[in-house]
Amino acid sequence: MKLTHINEKHNPKMVDVGEKEITKRVATASGEIKMKKETKKHILEEKTKKGAVLQTAIIAAIMGGKKTSELIPMCHNILIDGIDIDIEETKNGFKIIATAKTHSKTGIEMEALTAVSVGLLTIYDMAKAIDREMEITDIKLEYKAGGKSGEFKRNSGSEVPSSK
Repeated sequence: MKLTHINEKHNPKMVDVGEKEITKRVATASGEIKMKKETKKHILEEKTKKGAVLQTAIIAAIMGGKKTSELIPMCHNILIDGIDIDIEETKNGFKIIATAKTHSKTGIEMEALTAVSVGLLTIYDMAKAIDREMEITDIKLEYKAGGKSGEFKRNSGSEVPSSK
């Protein structure tokens, strides 16, 4: 198997996507943060010392998605058409779902995953004075579409060939 991010001298390299076709690409990722009931109550009632936790986490998630190529060494800097963040209550905390979209030569999965990660870390940061035992879990790609590899849906657990 040929390694795509190593050159002939075995040095790291960024993949050249110059000849790839520009296509519409979408990716959705999710992750959860688990916490004590008291912590969740403080967040929902906006009674943490740092302010509106969930709104701040949404902004942080968007900013994190936009900064992905600065954080992940081999990610391409791509133009992002949009990032949408949802936060859902769970029994033990919150779930962040990030959907990122682009028209590009390379995928946007890393931007969605980074958005989720930064959003969850922001919740932790803003509520850690109440609960240092919070746990960030289950960060994963849920869906991706576009590009040569086609479509992936976590529910089916497999790649679905593109219908170009």
